[in-house]
Amino acid sequence: MTESFDALMARVRACRLCETHLPLGCRPVLQASPRARLLIVSQAPGRRVHETGIPFNDPSGDRLRDWLGIDKTLFYDAERIAIVPMGFCFPGTGKSGDLPPRPVCAPTWHPQLLPRLEQLRLTLAIGQYAQAGLLGNRRGRTLTDTVQAWRQHLQHGVLPLPHPSPRNRLWLARNPWFESELLPVLRARVADALRG
Repeated sequence: MTESFDALMARVRACRLCETHLPLGCRPVLQASPRARLLIVSQAPGRRVHETGIPFNDPSGDRLRDWLGIDKTLFYDAERIAIVPMGFCFPGTGKSGDLPPRPVCAPTWHPQLLPRLEQLRLTLAIGQYAQAGLLGNRRGRTLTDTVQAWRQHLQHGVLPLPHPSPRNRLWLARNPWFESELLPVLRARVADALRG
């Protein structure tokens, strides 16, 4: 008998695989439903998200929702939008920002979760860790190369994006094509994926 999706999510939320490596302890933060039409894969929750237990409940989330052209009510509707990062718990802080996602999380849980999201119409790969996990050797040499090839990846249902962190202001300033070319397509594809 196949495990129910609710039971699987309960196991994910009870995960303690990385407990000894996490400075603030385990608190898996994600949202998903088998009926979700849009999948957002990012790197890992930041400290504020860890504290609240709400995905993208920070300035990065505000910018991401603006990019997508949707409000918080829709963004947090798990029946329509799944948020399944590469690491479900806050990994801690390093010299230049948050540490990378713990390497055991995605290989353990993604193969169990992602195949159950059978209604997906679009997947967003946000940041280099998500792009490495979802695109593998199809990604470019750099994040910029990968995002610039967004048309190619979109043919396979995956749209690579930079992380919406305020730290990426310089990247956005250096790559004006992102806002002029990619964002209008992103908003249209998101609206289409969530329609109906």
